Amino acid sequence: MGLHGSKHPHQAQIVMLGLDGSGKSTLLYKLKYNESVITVPTVGFNVEMLETEARGPGLTVWDVGGQQRMRPHWKHHYPGTEALVFVVDSWDRRRLDEAKKELHQVLRSRSLKSLPLVVLANKQDLPGAASPQEITHRLDLRRVYGNRDWFVQPCSGKTGVGLEEGFRRVAYLLKTSLKQTKADIKNTVKQLKPKAITLMTKTQGLGCS
Repeated sequence: MGLHGSKHPHQAQIVMLGLDGSGKSTLLYKLKYNESVITVPTVGFNVEMLETEARGPGLTVWDVGGQQRMRPHWKHHYPGTEALVFVVDSWDRRRLDEAKKELHQVLRSRSLKSLPLVVLANKQDLPGAASPQEITHRLDLRRVYGNRDWFVQPCSGKTGVGLEEGFRRVAYLLKTSLKQTKADIKNTVKQLKPKAITLMTKTQGLGCS
Protein backbone atom coordinates (compact mmCIF):
# COMPACT_ATOMS: atom_id res chain seq x y z
CA MET A 1 0.00 0.00 0.00
CA GLY A 2 1.14 3.52 -0.71
CA LEU A 3 2.90 2.87 -4.04
CA HIS A 4 2.41 4.95 -7.17
CA GLY A 5 -0.20 3.78 -9.62
CA SER A 6 -2.31 0.66 -9.44
CA LYS A 7 -2.29 -2.75 -11.13
CA HIS A 8 -5.73 -3.71 -9.91
CA PRO A 9 -8.52 -4.23 -12.45
CA HIS A 10 -10.95 -2.57 -10.06
CA GLN A 11 -10.43 0.80 -8.39
CA ALA A 12 -12.82 1.39 -5.53
CA GLN A 13 -13.80 5.02 -5.01
CA ILE A 14 -13.38 6.11 -1.40
CA VAL A 15 -14.57 9.47 -0.08
CA MET A 16 -12.60 10.82 2.88
CA LEU A 17 -14.43 13.47 4.88
CA GLY A 18 -13.95 15.26 8.18
CA LEU A 19 -13.86 18.71 9.72
CA ASP A 20 -11.25 21.25 8.73
CA GLY A 21 -8.12 20.71 10.79
CA SER A 22 -8.76 17.00 11.36
CA GLY A 23 -5.65 16.14 9.33
CA LYS A 24 -7.10 14.42 6.27
CA SER A 25 -4.55 15.65 3.73
CA THR A 26 -1.63 15.19 6.13
CA LEU A 27 -2.41 11.54 6.79
CA LEU A 28 -3.10 10.82 3.11
CA TYR A 29 0.27 12.23 2.02
CA LYS A 30 2.01 10.44 4.87
CA LEU A 31 0.50 7.17 3.73
CA LYS A 32 1.14 7.76 0.03
CA TYR A 33 4.66 9.22 0.14
CA ASN A 34 5.77 8.54 3.73
CA GLU A 35 6.45 12.24 4.14
CA SER A 36 5.23 14.76 6.69
CA VAL A 37 3.75 17.57 4.65
CA ILE A 38 2.69 20.97 5.95
CA THR A 39 -0.72 21.48 4.39
CA VAL A 40 -3.11 24.38 4.00
CA PRO A 41 -6.91 24.01 4.25
CA THR A 42 -8.11 22.05 1.24
CA VAL A 43 -10.30 24.10 -1.07
CA GLY A 44 -11.94 21.55 -3.33
CA PHE A 45 -10.39 18.12 -3.14
CA ASN A 46 -7.24 16.01 -3.51
CA VAL A 47 -7.20 12.60 -5.20
CA GLU A 48 -4.68 9.81 -4.59
CA MET A 49 -4.58 6.20 -5.77
CA LEU A 50 -3.42 3.56 -3.30
CA GLU A 51 -2.51 -0.07 -3.87
CA THR A 52 -3.62 -2.84 -1.56
CA GLU A 53 -2.96 -6.58 -1.52
CA ALA A 54 -2.87 -8.35 -4.88
CA ARG A 55 -6.42 -9.72 -4.61
CA GLY A 56 -7.92 -6.59 -3.10
CA PRO A 57 -9.31 -3.61 -4.95
CA GLY A 58 -7.15 -0.55 -5.50
CA LEU A 59 -8.36 2.54 -3.67
CA THR A 60 -8.97 5.91 -5.29
CA VAL A 61 -9.24 8.25 -2.31
CA TRP A 62 -11.02 11.58 -2.66
CA ASP A 63 -9.90 13.90 0.13
CA VAL A 64 -12.61 16.58 0.21
CA GLY A 65 -12.17 19.92 1.96
CA GLY A 66 -13.74 20.11 5.42
CA GLN A 67 -14.25 23.84 5.87
CA GLN A 68 -17.80 24.80 6.71
CA ARG A 69 -18.38 26.47 3.33
CA MET A 70 -17.20 23.28 1.60
CA ARG A 71 -19.46 20.82 3.44
CA PRO A 72 -22.61 21.48 1.35
CA HIS A 73 -20.56 20.27 -1.64
CA TRP A 74 -19.65 16.91 -0.07
CA LYS A 75 -22.78 15.36 -1.57
CA HIS A 76 -21.45 15.85 -5.09
CA HIS A 77 -18.77 13.24 -4.36
CA TYR A 78 -21.17 10.56 -3.09
CA PRO A 79 -22.28 8.95 -6.39
CA GLY A 80 -20.10 5.94 -7.19
CA THR A 81 -18.59 5.85 -3.70
CA GLU A 82 -18.00 2.35 -2.32
CA ALA A 83 -16.76 3.19 1.18
CA LEU A 84 -16.55 6.17 3.49
CA VAL A 85 -13.58 7.30 5.58
CA PHE A 86 -14.29 9.93 8.22
CA VAL A 87 -11.33 11.59 9.95
CA VAL A 88 -11.62 12.93 13.49
CA ASP A 89 -9.18 15.08 15.46
CA SER A 90 -8.98 12.92 18.60
CA TRP A 91 -7.20 15.63 20.57
CA ASP A 92 -9.72 18.44 20.03
CA ARG A 93 -12.64 17.23 22.14
CA ARG A 94 -14.37 20.60 21.76
CA ARG A 95 -15.24 19.78 18.15
CA LEU A 96 -16.32 16.17 18.56
CA ASP A 97 -19.97 17.20 18.77
CA GLU A 98 -19.55 19.17 15.55
CA ALA A 99 -17.92 16.13 13.93
CA LYS A 100 -20.81 13.96 15.14
CA LYS A 101 -23.37 16.33 13.65
CA GLU A 102 -21.65 16.39 10.25
CA LEU A 103 -21.11 12.61 10.17
CA HIS A 104 -24.74 11.92 11.00
CA GLN A 105 -25.79 14.32 8.25
CA VAL A 106 -23.57 12.44 5.79
CA LEU A 107 -24.97 9.06 6.81
CA ARG A 108 -28.52 10.21 5.99
CA SER A 109 -27.64 10.32 2.30
CA ARG A 110 -29.29 7.60 0.23
CA SER A 111 -26.18 7.47 -1.97
CA LEU A 112 -24.15 6.18 1.00
CA LYS A 113 -26.75 3.76 2.32
CA SER A 114 -25.22 0.56 3.78
CA LEU A 115 -21.66 1.48 2.72
CA PRO A 116 -18.81 0.46 5.04
CA LEU A 117 -17.37 3.18 7.28
CA VAL A 118 -13.89 3.54 8.76
CA VAL A 119 -13.36 6.36 11.25
CA LEU A 120 -9.72 7.41 11.53
CA ALA A 121 -9.14 8.69 15.06
CA ASN A 122 -6.25 10.96 14.09
CA LYS A 123 -3.62 12.74 16.24
CA GLN A 124 -3.23 9.87 18.69
CA ASP A 125 0.40 11.00 19.11
CA LEU A 126 -0.79 14.01 21.13
CA PRO A 127 -1.09 13.58 24.92
CA GLY A 128 -4.66 13.36 26.13
CA ALA A 129 -6.14 12.34 22.79
CA ALA A 130 -9.53 10.61 23.00
CA SER A 131 -9.38 6.82 22.75
CA PRO A 132 -11.19 4.88 19.99
CA GLN A 133 -13.74 3.81 22.60
CA GLU A 134 -14.45 7.43 23.51
CA ILE A 135 -14.66 8.39 19.83
CA THR A 136 -17.15 5.55 19.25
CA HIS A 137 -19.28 6.81 22.14
CA ARG A 138 -19.06 10.51 21.27
CA LEU A 139 -20.01 9.87 17.63
CA ASP A 140 -22.81 7.51 18.72
CA LEU A 141 -21.71 4.97 16.11
CA ARG A 142 -23.31 1.88 17.59
CA ARG A 143 -26.77 3.43 17.41
CA VAL A 144 -26.48 5.38 14.19
CA TYR A 145 -24.55 2.90 12.05
CA GLY A 146 -26.54 -0.08 13.30
CA ASN A 147 -25.99 -3.17 11.20
CA ARG A 148 -23.60 -1.56 8.73
CA ASP A 149 -19.90 -2.47 8.70
CA TRP A 150 -17.83 0.10 10.59
CA PHE A 151 -14.52 0.36 12.41
CA VAL A 152 -12.63 3.00 14.41
CA GLN A 153 -8.87 3.03 13.76
CA PRO A 154 -6.49 5.03 16.00
CA CYS A 155 -3.78 6.68 13.94
CA SER A 156 -1.39 9.59 13.55
CA GLY A 157 -0.83 11.55 10.36
CA LYS A 158 2.40 12.85 11.87
CA THR A 159 4.07 9.52 12.71
CA GLY A 160 2.16 7.33 10.27
CA VAL A 161 1.17 4.86 12.98
CA GLY A 162 -2.16 3.16 12.21
CA LEU A 163 -2.62 4.59 8.71
CA GLU A 164 -1.92 1.42 6.73
CA GLU A 165 -4.05 -0.56 9.15
CA GLY A 166 -6.91 1.89 8.63
CA PHE A 167 -6.92 1.62 4.85
CA ARG A 168 -6.35 -2.13 4.96
CA ARG A 169 -9.51 -2.24 7.02
CA VAL A 170 -11.27 -0.28 4.25
CA ALA A 171 -10.07 -2.82 1.66
CA TYR A 172 -11.13 -5.71 3.90
CA LEU A 173 -14.63 -4.30 4.40
CA LEU A 174 -14.93 -3.73 0.65
CA LYS A 175 -14.01 -7.35 -0.10
CA THR A 176 -16.38 -8.62 2.59
CA SER A 177 -19.19 -6.47 1.23
CA LEU A 178 -18.51 -7.68 -2.32
CA LYS A 179 -18.54 -11.32 -1.24
CA GLN A 180 -21.79 -10.79 0.63
CA THR A 181 -23.34 -9.13 -2.42
CA LYS A 182 -22.32 -12.06 -4.64
CA ALA A 183 -23.63 -14.51 -2.04
CA ASP A 184 -26.96 -12.66 -1.84
CA ILE A 185 -27.31 -12.74 -5.63
CA LYS A 186 -26.45 -16.44 -5.73
CA ASN A 187 -28.99 -17.25 -3.01
CA THR A 188 -31.64 -15.18 -4.77
CA VAL A 189 -31.05 -17.09 -8.00
CA LYS A 190 -31.33 -20.40 -6.14
CA GLN A 191 -34.62 -19.31 -4.61
CA LEU A 192 -36.01 -18.07 -7.92
CA LYS A 193 -35.23 -21.23 -9.90
CA PRO A 194 -37.55 -23.57 -7.95
CA LYS A 195 -40.30 -20.94 -8.01
CA ALA A 196 -39.88 -20.52 -11.75
CA ILE A 197 -40.04 -24.29 -12.31
CA THR A 198 -43.16 -24.54 -10.14
CA LEU A 199 -44.79 -21.68 -12.02
CA MET A 200 -43.99 -23.27 -15.39
CA THR A 201 -45.40 -26.60 -14.23
CA LYS A 202 -48.64 -24.98 -13.10
CA THR A 203 -48.89 -23.00 -16.34
CA GLN A 204 -48.30 -26.12 -18.44
CA GLY A 205 -50.88 -28.02 -16.39
CA LEU A 206 -53.47 -25.33 -17.01
CA GLY A 207 -52.70 -25.38 -20.69
CA CYS A 208 -53.25 -29.12 -20.92
CA SER A 209 -56.65 -29.14 -19.21
